[in-house]
Amino acid sequence: MLMRRSLLLAPMLTISTLAVAQQGSIVGKVLDKKTGEAVIGATVIVTGTTQAAPVDVEGNYELRLKPGIYGITIQNLGYKPINFTGIEVKDGQKTTLNSTLEESALALKEVTVTGQRQTGTEVALLQDLRKSEVVVSGMSNDQIVKTLDRDAAEVVKRIPGVTIQSNNFIVVRGLAERYNTVLLNDALTPSAEVDTRSFSFDVLPSSVIDRVLIFKSGSPELPGEFGGGVVKVYTKNSVLDNTTSLSVSGWHRNGTTFGQNYMQSRRGSTDWLGFDGGQRQLPGAVAEQGVIRSDQSTPAQLASAANGLRGTTWLPSLGRALPDIRASLGLTRKFEIGSAYLSNVTSISYSNTREQYGVERNRYTKDVDLETGQRGTQFEFKDTRAVTGVRLGVIHNWQVRLNSRNRLELRNFFNQYGTDEVIHRTGLEEDRQRDDYALHYQSRSIYSGQLQGSHDLGATEHTTVTWAAGYNYVYRDEPDYSRYRYQKQILPGVERPYFVNVPLEGNITEASRFFSNLHENTVMGSGQWERRIMGRDTTSVNQYKLRAGFYTERKVRDYQQRYFSFVRGSGFNLPNEVQLLPIDQIFAPANLDPVKGYTVAEGTKPEDSYEAENVLLAGYVGAVAPLTDKLNLSGGLRVEHNRRQLHSAGRRTYQENRTIPLPSLNASFNFNERSALRLGGSVTVNRPEFREISPNQYYDVANNAMIVGDSTLKTATIYNADLRYEFYPTKSEMVSVGVFYKKFRNAIEQTTVNVTGSQLWIGYQNAQNAYDVGAELEVRKSLLGVTESAFLQRLSLILNASVIHSRVQLPKGQATDGFALQDRPLQGQSPYVVNAGVFYQDDDRKWQVSAQYNVIGQRFSFIGDYTQNFSVIEMPRQVIDLAVTKGVGPHLQLKAGVQDLLNQPVRQFYDFNYNSKIDAGEQLPFARYRRGRYTMLGLVYNF
Repeated sequence: MLMRRSLLLAPMLTISTLAVAQQGSIVGKVLDKKTGEAVIGATVIVTGTTQAAPVDVEGNYELRLKPGIYGITIQNLGYKPINFTGIEVKDGQKTTLNSTLEESALALKEVTVTGQRQTGTEVALLQDLRKSEVVVSGMSNDQIVKTLDRDAAEVVKRIPGVTIQSNNFIVVRGLAERYNTVLLNDALTPSAEVDTRSFSFDVLPSSVIDRVLIFKSGSPELPGEFGGGVVKVYTKNSVLDNTTSLSVSGWHRNGTTFGQNYMQSRRGSTDWLGFDGGQRQLPGAVAEQGVIRSDQSTPAQLASAANGLRGTTWLPSLGRALPDIRASLGLTRKFEIGSAYLSNVTSISYSNTREQYGVERNRYTKDVDLETGQRGTQFEFKDTRAVTGVRLGVIHNWQVRLNSRNRLELRNFFNQYGTDEVIHRTGLEEDRQRDDYALHYQSRSIYSGQLQGSHDLGATEHTTVTWAAGYNYVYRDEPDYSRYRYQKQILPGVERPYFVNVPLEGNITEASRFFSNLHENTVMGSGQWERRIMGRDTTSVNQYKLRAGFYTERKVRDYQQRYFSFVRGSGFNLPNEVQLLPIDQIFAPANLDPVKGYTVAEGTKPEDSYEAENVLLAGYVGAVAPLTDKLNLSGGLRVEHNRRQLHSAGRRTYQENRTIPLPSLNASFNFNERSALRLGGSVTVNRPEFREISPNQYYDVANNAMIVGDSTLKTATIYNADLRYEFYPTKSEMVSVGVFYKKFRNAIEQTTVNVTGSQLWIGYQNAQNAYDVGAELEVRKSLLGVTESAFLQRLSLILNASVIHSRVQLPKGQATDGFALQDRPLQGQSPYVVNAGVFYQDDDRKWQVSAQYNVIGQRFSFIGDYTQNFSVIEMPRQVIDLAVTKGVGPHLQLKAGVQDLLNQPVRQFYDFNYNSKIDAGEQLPFARYRRGRYTMLGLVYNF
């Protein structure tokens, strides 16, 4: 019987033994006892043998051994060796052995070791956070690759206190996008948006991101313009080996993919590259003329313009929605030329995506029917919105290390992003039935380049000089935005036909074509001198540091727009049946006549275009003072002089010429090597953006609203205070708890504008006083070493949560005279944000699994007033994302996942009772829609 059992168990034991590679291993970290840094190059040896494993740049090692009891010696040049006995290695399991090495008293000659530090790992990120002089949060490439996050917008929303608005703009600590400054590789980013100052994060693919850091307290070296935080996005630039990788994935969106009635506008030969090839541009015969109006243009000019514009594609084509395609090619190369080391990182990414979904849009009046209790309705629309997006991105970065003291970096980022949006609107507006279309194509071209240098001066290398020069270029093109209203009047007992609403004069909303383009050029330069002075000993952590630097930037923007409408001639007398023709037939050549038929009139006003310039000069001095082994102080003074001016309609409509001192002070108290308390205080500013001070009017079809600027806006001043406790159990783990407070003077918000008529107008205004107070929690925990279970040891957890309370207080007269509501939260601020993630990683079997959760609290989309415009509040929406990666062989990875598993609706409701929240009895939607569950299957091949 025993032999039979042995025969049965033998194959099973053989399979089990092979599955765990017939070995176990000892793993751990080796750190410097005094500094807590990794002891790079240390060796972990089985005592008395040649079996050994090296310690890498992050302090990690793994020594594979057969099961048994071992003695282990850890040693490195310049350190006292340390010995361990009785270390048991179990079959198929990892035994954790961490150690700290103490410097040897033996004097050694100086040895310079030059290497390439990997900044995109989770260990490197936490090390940067721990050593930071200010309050900072972040995310590493290690964590990014475990998710399905496609672009920077999806990446940053995993960071504590961060949310995303409109799918691409960042909100930090509840403060809208305008309160956050974004740097790409330490250079201020351009904005390709006409109506907001924020960098659009959706243009940056996640595959090129090395790490993201969000600085939440000020310092002299950071830009002085921020309220929520300074966001630094770094693209990959570090090379260890020559590599080539190709990633291709297909995506399916529930409700869109394989649908037969997917809407698109007229396609061009270059649409697949993300820009218009010319077929949508304003016809030359029209572009060359001046303003086209019946009282200023000749009949020949009017006829030429009408014939040039009548070829507009007013209706979309219908087709089948194919699956989304995303692909990226990554290359890293390293070279040695003499003593110089060169490395290159190149990434080319491409995506072609589609989404189509229904949107419920409504607007209600203040009137309430006394019998039914129902609110009066201005309109109730059912929209179908389709968006085709094409993105082409290129990253091309070079790093040259001339020697151990001199390094140069050249970074280049280019992104071409084209979107084709179609909106089909049906429903009721007062006594009319509507059936409209809007076709909107736009493309954004963004280039950002920087040349940076770092130089250690003198033989002792106690002085470092860094400098940078950069150039940004933005081009945004809206070549043909066509929209019209097809409607019929509703009368009891009478059936009226549909007709195209042709206005009497040029109109931005009806039977119109809109053309605009934006050019922006920015040049910048910066430099910093840092002198390090020996403190209590020669270690870098105890050095005093003096810093002085400057930043200068000149930004020039040119925005031009023109719009035209088909209108009735002065003696219009076409037959009634002509007026009832469909939109694609009504403007036939036979119906065009400057007097008796339809003609073209331009609605463009002089103030619809503008030219603007901003010159920023900043200088700063700062110091870092490690007063004791535990207490470290840093801070200084930054002074910014800003000159901003805007010209529109032939005159200067805005000018600011202001110098502002911005002091800051940060302190950190290190209880021990693993825990610290941070305190920060600073003064920062928030300046109006070009668009916000321009008199230009822009029609937002999706929200059925006019957007206009305000030339009276003032620069906001913000007083910031932060307190945070940090605990680092290991190099890859972190727990932090913090509180913050912000006081605003002249905070800038997006609000409704009290304009006579039923049209919704959205603009900007200053709130005299506001404050923001909150608490943040972040936990990064690995279960390695916590349990004996091999499965649980491969799990890691991430949790971050923020609770925020803000209040805006306006003068009583300003709040009641048709302006924004007083005593309420800041626009865009959420009372809470929660992110959670569970990650499983099995390197032996090449499995990687993640599940992530995100939810935010109610927040104002825009602020209403006490007249006819109610505030609109966006409701909470729970999001769950799942991702699985499986390695196959030495080169191939298979990926699968689901984004937005729950597919909960986006809901924006009216705040009818002015209490800054949505109660159960007032859930009437401003907008409501579901974008659809998003699933993916792809592969990555590493050559």
